[in-house]
Amino acid sequence: MYTVKGKADKNSLLTEHMPLVKRLAHHMKAKLPPSVEVDDLVQAGMIGLLDAINRYEDNHGAQFETYAVLRIRGAMLDELRSSDWMPRSTRQNMRKVETAMHELQQRLGRPPSESEVAKSLKLSLEDYQEMLADSGGHQLVYYEDFHDDDGDGNFLDRYAVDDADPLRGLMDTDFRQAVIDAIENLPPREKLLMGLYYEEELNLKEIGAVMGVSESRVSQLHTQAVARLRTALREHLWTGPA
Repeated sequence: MYTVKGKADKNSLLTEHMPLVKRLAHHMKAKLPPSVEVDDLVQAGMIGLLDAINRYEDNHGAQFETYAVLRIRGAMLDELRSSDWMPRSTRQNMRKVETAMHELQQRLGRPPSESEVAKSLKLSLEDYQEMLADSGGHQLVYYEDFHDDDGDGNFLDRYAVDDADPLRGLMDTDFRQAVIDAIENLPPREKLLMGLYYEEELNLKEIGAVMGVSESRVSQLHTQAVARLRTALREHLWTGPA
């Protein structure tokens, strides 16, 4: 079993992966409000990278960079949450949207339309779309989604037992396949948007040009797509692996 222990090994990994931290920070910054500073994300990401270096054990063949990305992003999201960058009211609004989507999905047997979600929330379509716009930056998975109800640590640490690789603990569940299936079941426009954003790495303006809509409309659709995915993944997010 290989463990990163030597000072030289740690310094080498730190230097090698600094560009990764900056790249992830700029990618995350692109979908956050202007008030969020990219330097703050980089600083949090460096802490996540150091944490990954100190914890990593290659006893299941997982690549270090794959594990590091998980830790870096987690540290950035944790920093954003602790900085209260998204108002509590906004998070509560998105929980209402997710609940409405879940209930409609169960009743209709298909993804509900924007108009149907708005009606369920007793909002006009314009007010619903404005709520989506105000909730830009809503994430598929929040760090606290993996906290036990009794506050007993986070998901990664709970599965880092007996020298087990916590990344493997995540990937060995059906969570990854559930994400793939949830994206596949999105309405066509939202599925296209997610592909352009996460696979092709286009920014919102570029996606708007492809889809023939405004950048603000792309932001609304992205937020709605994330809410749909969180609704579909509710069981996996809150109960963890079987």
